[in-house]
Amino acid sequence: GLAFCYGMLQRVSRSFSVVIQQLPDELRHPICVFYLILRALDTVEDDMNLPNEVKIPLLRTFHEHLFDRSWKLKCGYGPYVDLMENYPLVTDVFLTLSPGAQEVIRDSTRRMGNGMADFIGKDEVHSVAEYDLYCHYVAGLVGSAVAKIFVDSGLEKENLVAEVDLANNMGQFLQKTNVIRDYLEDINEEPAPRMFWPREIWGKYAQELADFKDPANEKAAVQCLNHMVTDALRHCEIGLNVIPLLQNIGILRSCLIPEVMGLRTLTLCYNNPQVFRGVVKMRRGETAKLFMSIYDKRSFYQTYLRLANELEAKCKGEASGDPMVATTLKHVHGIQKSCKAALSSKELLAKSGSALTDDPAIRLLLLVGVVAYFAYAFNLGDVRGEHGVRALG
Repeated sequence: GLAFCYGMLQRVSRSFSVVIQQLPDELRHPICVFYLILRALDTVEDDMNLPNEVKIPLLRTFHEHLFDRSWKLKCGYGPYVDLMENYPLVTDVFLTLSPGAQEVIRDSTRRMGNGMADFIGKDEVHSVAEYDLYCHYVAGLVGSAVAKIFVDSGLEKENLVAEVDLANNMGQFLQKTNVIRDYLEDINEEPAPRMFWPREIWGKYAQELADFKDPANEKAAVQCLNHMVTDALRHCEIGLNVIPLLQNIGILRSCLIPEVMGLRTLTLCYNNPQVFRGVVKMRRGETAKLFMSIYDKRSFYQTYLRLANELEAKCKGEASGDPMVATTLKHVHGIQKSCKAALSSKELLAKSGSALTDDPAIRLLLLVGVVAYFAYAFNLGDVRGEHGVRALG
């Protein structure tokens, strides 16, 4: 069961397979299994061959099958077919987890499945409030649940769960980053587009969401894109407040790396018409450098501040005439302020020059993890993460 789960994790995730290596031993199995359960749930949501009258009840009851060693389903495509047909192996590992972890996963799966079901059949997302709700269901809930699993393990303190909205905002931030980046892929999806850009935003710039694909509408498309990025940044500001609560170094790195990659992706997307023409993503070398450079809170805040400064420069330079630039800068300045305050705090000043980065074992662990991931990604390519659990991988 474990061999199947970790093998499948590499096949269906972008970067989560290396992020999970940062976790302490006692958390790797629960988070790996949780990820695969949500991938399976997401596979049901995304399978357009399942009629809605079958899909909706299945999404609402998916959590009931977590304890059934015989349950499996034929659906999905590519590696997801193997995941669904061999799902009892995932169940076997799930049943070895602590009762606390099992309950957190079951409850989160129930809530996510019902949230997904509520959005099935909707032609579009109308309001920003609806957009927030969807991102809460498919990513914010994940952030909150993972925080509970961390606390259940005894490696983090109860105050992490008490501040559940912070983890929720971290998840929403990452989800929105991917929704923004994947505009072209999503709107060209067959047999029908699956878009989550809210009309309340894009309706200010076009008659139809598909109009942004037309190069003649590039100016309006970029203005809408910048509005979407600005909306995502408000979650980033709030989510940053969870960082001081994290104490375990393995847990810390597993949370910090995706956050840095999320902000870097938004920086690349901001004011960039290429979002409507193809793929905008970090280069492999840059991604590897980020993996290697984030090893504690201080290195995280330094990197995050640098990225915020780059975004500020874009706002004041090439995007200075954007209708939303004042609001964008307000959020960017909030991020900068948080990072500067953290870097000047007594905690981080006391740890300045920590021996952690000089520990050969730590350096070797980081290097091996990064090399293994990029060797895998280069040879086999990345399997696209779908909407439901994008924030995780």
